Amino acid sequence: MSVDLKVDLTVASGSERRLYWAMADSWNVVRRGLTHYRRNPSYIAWQLGFPIVSVLLYGYVFGGAMKPPGGGNYRDFLMPGMFVMTMAFGFMNTAISTVTDASKGVIDRFRSMPMAPSAVVAGRGGNDLIVAAAELSILAATALAMGWRSDGGVLATLGAFGLLLLLRFCLIWAGVWLGLLVPSPEAAGGLYAVVFPLTMISSVFVPPSSMPDWLGTVAAWNPISSTAAATRELFGNPVAGDGSWIQEHALLMAVVWPLALTAVFLPLAVGRFQRLSR
Repeated sequence: MSVDLKVDLTVASGSERRLYWAMADSWNVVRRGLTHYRRNPSYIAWQLGFPIVSVLLYGYVFGGAMKPPGGGNYRDFLMPGMFVMTMAFGFMNTAISTVTDASKGVIDRFRSMPMAPSAVVAGRGGNDLIVAAAELSILAATALAMGWRSDGGVLATLGAFGLLLLLRFCLIWAGVWLGLLVPSPEAAGGLYAVVFPLTMISSVFVPPSSMPDWLGTVAAWNPISSTAAATRELFGNPVAGDGSWIQEHALLMAVVWPLALTAVFLPLAVGRFQRLSR
């Protein structure tokens, strides 16, 4: 098998060889990240345990005082929002991991090695997407244990989880870019002051229509709200609709927003990485 592979690479064009090695180097960076998780179980417990604690807190402590749109169980309205919040908060893990590698000289060592220039950024993104899928699986299992159910059918449910991972995918590049900008892991931790209001001023916990008009408009046009509304619709859970254009087209915008954010932050992340001093 290895002989055939060498022959194929020998006869392959220059662009095909570059693509092969870019993918191979990216996978090595992914493996390095996953090995780091395996050797630091406390980090895994925090990263995967925080979403579970959040679900239990909001679902049981605050859930009794909340009324979902149209009545019913608040947890049915809450869970899609918690899925979205977990994906949104995940970009902080990306930023902190990136700045930690940069401050310890790991990225400089990668840059000095004979590897594809795109491998570090692509590998970081691939690693974080795998971790996000694990987080989402554990969170969904917790939600099922709490009594939450998806009534949208198999394809719709898979589509909803796909939208959640799409949101996480676009925010990975925002995390990489910010991680390469901030000077230290401590400074990256301060980004919570940005992401916390971003998730709170949305339809994650309550319908935008329950807010003051100006704040409700901001919340409705928050990209996180579009993904929350779209996943609620696909899961067959209560939807916080008020007849506005942005909420009536939540499925469309749950795709458009992540693609637009990826188009902005992916070039920024790659460009910032390329400008790092050796």
